[in-house]
Amino acid sequence: MEVILNQDIDRVGKTGSIVKVKDGFARNFLIPNGLAVPLTPTNLKKLEQEKLRKLLQLDKIKKEAEELKGQLERLSLTIPVLTHEEDKLYAGITSLDLANALKEEGFNIDKNSIILDEPLKSLGIYEVSINLHPEVLAKIKVWVVKK
Repeated sequence: MEVILNQDIDRVGKTGSIVKVKDGFARNFLIPNGLAVPLTPTNLKKLEQEKLRKLLQLDKIKKEAEELKGQLERLSLTIPVLTHEEDKLYAGITSLDLANALKEEGFNIDKNSIILDEPLKSLGIYEVSINLHPEVLAKIKVWVVKK
């Protein structure tokens, strides 16, 4: 019997895939537990519509990330910090500090999205990458200046 899977099932298949399983497994386990539906023209049409809806939703999310990238790349973020006499920072600037500075500018960016190999430890101009989407990477300019 062929069924369309509603969930990922180990050693059977992924969500949305059409698989051939034994009749008893489908009738006694998959279908009653809502893990699959029988392969019928109606269910196949629903599957195609669901795939199209998900594709459009992913495309919309990517476009929003592209728009945000444009806004962020026009931004020049200035962070005033306290320094020693030799222009060394008391504490390095981390991704959390950058996320808070971006929040003050009106951008809600998760600190885990900010790609920073190590904290910024001196005055200067830095280019920091932000991962907005698996296919969209924005770069912002960060100015670290004396307070």
